[in-house]
Amino acid sequence: MVEGGVVKAADKTEFTECWKVTWKTPYIMRLAFSAGIGGLLFGYDTGVISGALLYIKEDFEAVGRNTFLQELIVSTCVLGAIFGAAIGGFCSDSLGRRKTILVADFLFFVGAIVMAVAPHPWIIIVGRFLVGLGVGMASMTAPLYISEASPARIRGALVSMNGLMITGGQFLAYLINLSFTRAPGTWRWMLGVAGTPALIQFVLMLSLPESPRWLYRANRVDEARTILARIYHPDEVEIEINALKESVQNEKEIEDSIGTTTLSKVKGAFKDPVVRRGLYAGITVQVAQQFVGINTVMYYSPTIVQFAGFASKSVALALSLVTSGLNALGSIISMLFVDRYGRRKLMIISMFGIITCLVVLAIVFQQASIHSPGISQVESAHFGANSTCPSYFSNVNKNKWDCMICLKAQCSFCSNAENQYHPGACLASNKDLKGSCLGQKRVWFEEGCPSKIGFFAVILLGLYIVSYSPGMGTAPWIVNSEIYPLRYRGVGGGIAAVANWTSNLIVSVTFLTLTETLTVAGAFLLFAGISFLALIAIFFLVPETKGLQFEEVEKMLKSGFRPKLFGRNTKGADSV
Repeated sequence: MVEGGVVKAADKTEFTECWKVTWKTPYIMRLAFSAGIGGLLFGYDTGVISGALLYIKEDFEAVGRNTFLQELIVSTCVLGAIFGAAIGGFCSDSLGRRKTILVADFLFFVGAIVMAVAPHPWIIIVGRFLVGLGVGMASMTAPLYISEASPARIRGALVSMNGLMITGGQFLAYLINLSFTRAPGTWRWMLGVAGTPALIQFVLMLSLPESPRWLYRANRVDEARTILARIYHPDEVEIEINALKESVQNEKEIEDSIGTTTLSKVKGAFKDPVVRRGLYAGITVQVAQQFVGINTVMYYSPTIVQFAGFASKSVALALSLVTSGLNALGSIISMLFVDRYGRRKLMIISMFGIITCLVVLAIVFQQASIHSPGISQVESAHFGANSTCPSYFSNVNKNKWDCMICLKAQCSFCSNAENQYHPGACLASNKDLKGSCLGQKRVWFEEGCPSKIGFFAVILLGLYIVSYSPGMGTAPWIVNSEIYPLRYRGVGGGIAAVANWTSNLIVSVTFLTLTETLTVAGAFLLFAGISFLALIAIFFLVPETKGLQFEEVEKMLKSGFRPKLFGRNTKGADSV
């Protein structure tokens, strides 16, 4: 999982119990599945734009020529999600969980339609922002609804399944992208289809009740009891009502002590040394989760595959499907092992794998760049003097030009007719010349150059996902569900989530610019350097929370956390 609401880890016993309970009470699974579609929407939107962008660039030449416009189309959804998460928290408390999910579905559906019929790139951006609002609201509210409308003993398993729906949505997006590669309107179908699950969830949620916890807090006790009666055994209903009563009373006492406004809660969190240390850990892992570069792979995966030398859009999408599948598989592995090996250990192992893959990826892309095919004056002249790249035509050192230099000059490379690794033509970028090149059974390159080692980059992307998903993909959210004292758990998780979304925005809005400024190899090397710093920060600031009661975590943070490198105990100095 790359983003979303705070989740609590579930062990294998809880998953077994979950299966038994939902088999006996299908209504519980209906509740969880209906709300969990929000996770599917979240994942679908993350994955679908990576493939749609390839065809948007083709339909709108302004997008193809403007890197920032491409980044804006991708990242505007993230910007909308930041606002959506903030609005979602307010709506969830005032309107209720169910109505907030319905509003999120409506925004997502409208955004999908706006994108599908967009006559101009800026209309796509407006649609992306609307979808982002829906994604942000759903990502914060759906896990909350599931956790409050499910039995405590299987709550962790059901919320964890919401995380699996996110990675499943990403995989579904790549499948749908691949299925529409030959359909008229390609990207319009890819983006428009997103409205279907939003519409399905809207209809399903209309027939479902509000969260019993929200109803109880709104003094609608009888309605809450009726819903609990459908979830729990009759003998357990009153026990749950009493538990709700105690929980809501504690919540109100907490609000009396730290204030009800967001600003007062944030100020109180940073003034409290225990919460502050928890925030150091929580924010560190959330920022690290994004700055290892994961969403450059999820948002730009087909483009990266093209950078590696695979010119065909359908091939790029097919290979990207593998990375998405590995991400979903990694989420399942994490759910099985995070309670056995611990959050901290999984994250540190994950970071070592990530850094290794990023460094080797940088080397592979650098070697591919060095050995890119040269430019032949004869091949370039074959298409006519007016077809040759203007920068190449006017350059006096034509013998030094290769495919990479051609692409950096905002031109395109038409491969050699006999062998694509031999010197080819550097041509002006336009549809007519592209058609002429392809018509001669040559290959047209716009993003990357022909490379004999490009397939290694795809393998390394897969290994990168395998390293990331079981550790850094899921563990940061689990840490944030366990690291804060009860009175600050909501505001602490919210601050860390904002840090995650903001980091996501920074990475997604700068990646293509980085590849142009530093080269693809330089961009991955930069992420490797940031990942190394993040590894150090995780080692020194993030304690292990596996198997600890919330009171034990609070006690550890109060005394100060020390990594094992400095002694046998993990508790010690008042520093940090």
